[in-house]
Amino acid sequence: MKAGVKLPDVTFHTRVRDEAVEGPNPFRWEDKTTADYFAGKRVVLFSLPGAFTPTCSTYQLPGFEKGFADFQAEGIDEIYCMSVNDSFVMNKWAEAQNLVNVKVIPDGSGEFTRKMGMLVDKANLGFGARSWRYAAIINDGVVEAWFEEPGLSDNHPEDPYGVSSPETVLKHLTEAKAEVAA
Repeated sequence: MKAGVKLPDVTFHTRVRDEAVEGPNPFRWEDKTTADYFAGKRVVLFSLPGAFTPTCSTYQLPGFEKGFADFQAEGIDEIYCMSVNDSFVMNKWAEAQNLVNVKVIPDGSGEFTRKMGMLVDKANLGFGARSWRYAAIINDGVVEAWFEEPGLSDNHPEDPYGVSSPETVLKHLTEAKAEVAA
């Protein structure tokens, strides 16, 4: 993946809160498309191997959540976290992480991740097909900047983290803004 590439058209099967739904689980199914999430907006998208996993839950997701105002100051409208997990898992993870700013996108079937070229086998960890860790700045559905962790491969023995960190993405945004101003 690289800058200038248009995101693939995919339909995501999400569960959204709906107070009209009675009972202990007031959610309904709602299909959302790539365009629903990315059209007309400049966003940060980051994808990771799995909800509730250590690096994702301790560093990457909380860093983007806490840094949201800084990203907004650099012209970012939304921050999305994607994982090859279903909507039930992603919603529970968002709840457990007390998310207010970052929105989660469930890629339960891995279709978007596969079309991005980022679907890897993590059977060595008992995960199956998952996303390789990456982040991107997306402007109106087109990749503006790409941040991929090194070593993209099936059954990688490690989970590299740094290139796709919130700090790295924010540094890129602030340096790009300074270059334009100069």
